[in-house]
Amino acid sequence: MSDTVIEAKNLDLTFQTNDGPVHALQDVSLTINKGDFVSFIGPSGCGKTTFLRVLADLEQPTGGTVSVNGMTPSEARKNRAYGYVFQAAGLYPWRTIAGNIRLPLQIMGIPKAEQAERVKKVLELVHLDGFENKYPWQLSGGMQQRASIARALSFDADILLMDEPFGALDEIVRDHLNEQLLELWAATNKTIAFVTHSIPEAVYLSTKIVIMSPRPGRVTEVIESTLPRERPLDIRESPEFLEIAHRVRIGLRAGHDE
Repeated sequence: MSDTVIEAKNLDLTFQTNDGPVHALQDVSLTINKGDFVSFIGPSGCGKTTFLRVLADLEQPTGGTVSVNGMTPSEARKNRAYGYVFQAAGLYPWRTIAGNIRLPLQIMGIPKAEQAERVKKVLELVHLDGFENKYPWQLSGGMQQRASIARALSFDADILLMDEPFGALDEIVRDHLNEQLLELWAATNKTIAFVTHSIPEAVYLSTKIVIMSPRPGRVTEVIESTLPRERPLDIRESPEFLEIAHRVRIGLRAGHDE
């Protein structure tokens, strides 16, 4: 059991709206182990982001249970068990890149010398050393997202929750950041939960791909990847990669047809 980092059992979430209840998640059960890279894929509105937000204590489930590092999401948030990377980089334009990364450390009251050390370390991890004194508007979209990832890594949480962080970027930049994210994962051994709409991205990055159905969001299939952990970009042309991508595509279609 000690390897289990995230566990959801029969998770339900219904939003009450003016137009009546919206059933966002239904009977979701899932286990994520230490060091897993788990991608969530499914049509828009299937509850991928909602599930991540439940883990982060940003939404409250209406049924079932969920634990993060053996704690409730609320306790995990207070214990800073995870870093969260949003779709938009969400950097403060008036703070430098180092200033943005330092912000959670300042809030946590970490001594200044240690703050500087951590900022330096995470900037190196995301290949942004030398850009610490730049402002967000001086960086490309891809570099801003790397800064956002560095901020999420700065307090060294075991878990990284990533909500479609590369969705708005062009394909070449996205490919490059996918490669860098795998490097970072190998270097840090974080447990990563990653939301995406892209089948190639999900297959390239993940040890486990969770396919979700249209609303109400249910887990219809979990595909374990057989790809090696070391993955050059051209692995995407290999028969093994294409076979997994095909299985994901069929799983998504089956979820739609139910």
